[in-house]
Amino acid sequence: MEGRPVAPAPYRATRLWNEITKYFRAGMPLRKHRQHFKKHGRCFTASEAVDWLHEVLRSNSNFGPEVTRQQTVQLLRKFLKNHVIEDIKGRWGSENLEDNGALYRFPSTSPVKPLPSSCPPKENMENFSRDKERLFKLPHLSRTTSKRHELLRSLENLEKTNPSRMEENKEDTLHRNEISQEYVQETWRNIILIHLQTILGLPSLEEVLQPRQIVPEYVMYNMTNTSKHGVVILQDKSEDLPHWVLSAMKCLAYWPRNNDMSQPTYSGFERDVFRTVADYFLSLPEPLLTFEYYELFVNILDLLQPHLERIAVEALQICCLLLPPPNRRKIQLLMRMISRISENVDMPRLHDAMGTRSLMIQTFSRCVLCCAEEVDLDELLSTRLVSFLMDHQQEIFKVPTYLQVAVRDHIEYMKMAQCKYPKDEICAILPTYSYCKQITPQEFEEQKVSTSQAAVAELLENIIKDKNLSVKDKKKKLKQFQKEYPLIYQNRFPTTENEAVLFENKPTIKQPMLSLRKPRFRSLRY
Repeated sequence: MEGRPVAPAPYRATRLWNEITKYFRAGMPLRKHRQHFKKHGRCFTASEAVDWLHEVLRSNSNFGPEVTRQQTVQLLRKFLKNHVIEDIKGRWGSENLEDNGALYRFPSTSPVKPLPSSCPPKENMENFSRDKERLFKLPHLSRTTSKRHELLRSLENLEKTNPSRMEENKEDTLHRNEISQEYVQETWRNIILIHLQTILGLPSLEEVLQPRQIVPEYVMYNMTNTSKHGVVILQDKSEDLPHWVLSAMKCLAYWPRNNDMSQPTYSGFERDVFRTVADYFLSLPEPLLTFEYYELFVNILDLLQPHLERIAVEALQICCLLLPPPNRRKIQLLMRMISRISENVDMPRLHDAMGTRSLMIQTFSRCVLCCAEEVDLDELLSTRLVSFLMDHQQEIFKVPTYLQVAVRDHIEYMKMAQCKYPKDEICAILPTYSYCKQITPQEFEEQKVSTSQAAVAELLENIIKDKNLSVKDKKKKLKQFQKEYPLIYQNRFPTTENEAVLFENKPTIKQPMLSLRKPRFRSLRY
């Protein structure tokens, strides 16, 4: 689309790279090794590095347990190429590293990649600030104080009624009450920015998302043109998946009930069909989440933790709405397919050495998320995200109706306010969006903690109000929540009586039983 900005630099990925390299240098055990009858101090073998780094990556929330040993080897090769490590003779610059007993060491200096700047030009920032000031105001209206408005109204009452004047005022009022399509689109853009900034807990979206990267037409299309299953329906069929790809995906998703495939099957047929689908997606010129939104999706990786799962789902719901409709449809269908395949116990093995779930993630991660520029952590980051998308695809691709409600309520407010105060400049009651406001690190940490606590408290309320949960499941979830967040739970349920009201039953926390003295037994020995 013309006028779309260039994808932002991989700021978040570079920061992760610097963090993992520093952690590797600080934590990797070093010891003496003997090679070719010579002792080498403060070094490690390639296999030792793979063992240690693999465990670190699997336990890190940014990467997760889906990281394979081979991916760890690939990362160590990147370390060697970028002089994070060097061989025992001081050589580096290549990716010639294998999972074996070859010796490596750290160089005397620690190479840290410079963080790329993605801050927009000052002129663009000023333009956005002016646009923001105009956003929640109806155009062509002069601002007056309430006192001046009352004075003018009193003077108007003294004037004689003029029919032609009244007709002119009526037409002018009708004209002012019309909300332009441009205004509706700007409302969508700013409400999305406000929600995303709140969910991500960031003081600014400056390094994550530019306002002009949000195309309101895409958002509205993705929310309104869907099938009964919530999948986007494209009006232009030339942008859709080819029929043979759709047939192959349907065959795998509903295996062995592959009614759409008329050809007879043979031994290894399902592997050939899978390879056909994989080849198509891997041949796409751009990842499904697009180069443009790479930084946005990478930032959500911080939220992919068990206690922040609901927040991560909500953030991904909004971010996936920003995608062009063809991309959203393709990734929806792809996630539905690989989720079904992974859970299908009747599906034959699609790979001799790799499990079905791991195969799905490793095969499609690069066609879902990658950066336009080469980023050394691309594969690990995309693996983590695809794993989460696959497990939560039904929730993530639901249409967040609360956004529609927010936009509708705002527009209705503007219309009603204009009818009530036709001569005033009407301002919307919405939180202002601060795009590039600097705060101190201490303020950032305080806001981050505050936002996280509010989100966790909201999660507790959602568990309490969830009518689909049985009493047993609700008690189980509440008990788990109490264990993880005792202070927030205590604020919500100060006493056991509060819990009893919730379940209309006995308190879930049992009162201590009476202490009974143990009877004394006389010895039978004399």
